[in-house]
Amino acid sequence: MSAPVDRAPTSGTVARGLASVVGFLVMVEVASGVLQGYYTPIFSDIADHLGIRDADVNWFEAAQLLVSALCVPPLARLADLVGHRRVLLASTLVTAVASWGVAFAPGFSTFLVAWALQGFYVVWLPLEVAIIHRRTAGTPRQGLLTRRAAAVLVGALELSVIVGALTSGALVEATSMTVLLALPAVVTTLALPVIWFGVEATPGESTGGFDVPGLVLLTAALGLVMGGLIVVRLQGADSLLAWALVAVGVAVLVWFARVEAGTPEPMVDVRLLASPAQWPIQVTAFLFGMSVLGAQIPLSTFARTDPDVAGYGLGADAAFVSTLVGVYVICLAIGAFTLPLLARVAGPRGSLVVAALLVSVGYALFLPFHDTTAQTLTNMAVAGLGSGALVAALPAAAAAAAPPTRTGFAT
Repeated sequence: MSAPVDRAPTSGTVARGLASVVGFLVMVEVASGVLQGYYTPIFSDIADHLGIRDADVNWFEAAQLLVSALCVPPLARLADLVGHRRVLLASTLVTAVASWGVAFAPGFSTFLVAWALQGFYVVWLPLEVAIIHRRTAGTPRQGLLTRRAAAVLVGALELSVIVGALTSGALVEATSMTVLLALPAVVTTLALPVIWFGVEATPGESTGGFDVPGLVLLTAALGLVMGGLIVVRLQGADSLLAWALVAVGVAVLVWFARVEAGTPEPMVDVRLLASPAQWPIQVTAFLFGMSVLGAQIPLSTFARTDPDVAGYGLGADAAFVSTLVGVYVICLAIGAFTLPLLARVAGPRGSLVVAALLVSVGYALFLPFHDTTAQTLTNMAVAGLGSGALVAALPAAAAAAAPPTRTGFAT
């Protein structure tokens, strides 16, 4: 599939091999897109199925994001050590098993655990970009090819989000909840043979061991902060215990950063993150994550809420939420596919600035315009254009600013 390691690849060889690898990775992003879009229109129906309030659905996202935050650094480090394809395969297996758990969970607690473990999918796109970045090594167009491939992957991801959202919105009234929730599990399971047969296995380029102390400290820090937020939910914002847990968690996080800075082969390379070429990208990703991940459940709940009862919301059904997701994700795909053109006009850094401004404007429009479905669709379309470009641009920019032994970690 690829040229021997000791021979410089030609542009034609790289292009043909890259097209094949990207084609298989697109199929993996189809599964990722289904996971990210399928559930959004039916969160209220899932709440009814589990017998919980709509507000408690936010704990699904919180638990999944916590698991994501905990699994991404060690999995990225492991990928740099043993190879990106192996970790991509393992994380897909965990996600598939968790997806079947979501479908057949008998109650809230088991559903929450399975839903949280689905968070392993967040490492797929970074690992795929790292695979592509390594696949194009030795060519003068490595950065350009990586950006183009990332744009294709994100475009496929966002189009799959649309398909997933429209499918669940159409089927929610036509089948049982178990059958409805089993469809994403089927799609995720099919991604396993795609990776196994379609992506070549390559050894890791990094050396050293696995940073167990760093993983323990990071887990403790995030666990304490999450515990504090849970206490806020149970006891209110004036709880001293809650803010004490958050403060201790932040202190442990500072301790973690100091330990990592003094570790020869850290799980989280804080020195790389603090480098002038890397920290602006990572801070942008941190801030952008609040909108692209944290806003999904609140937006879905807002759209489904009856304004005559709650005083806010659109009173829409699952079919409209599917349409809302579809419009948003079409704009995401447009933003991703047009990233190479935007980067050519504005440059890699300028394209990030333009994309971030579009996201900011889209969500700022909600302040004066939030009373009708047309206003909501317009706001999300503007935010979607910028979000699509950022999702495609940030991993590629991080890989380009990282040494070869740290591409998995940086992305």
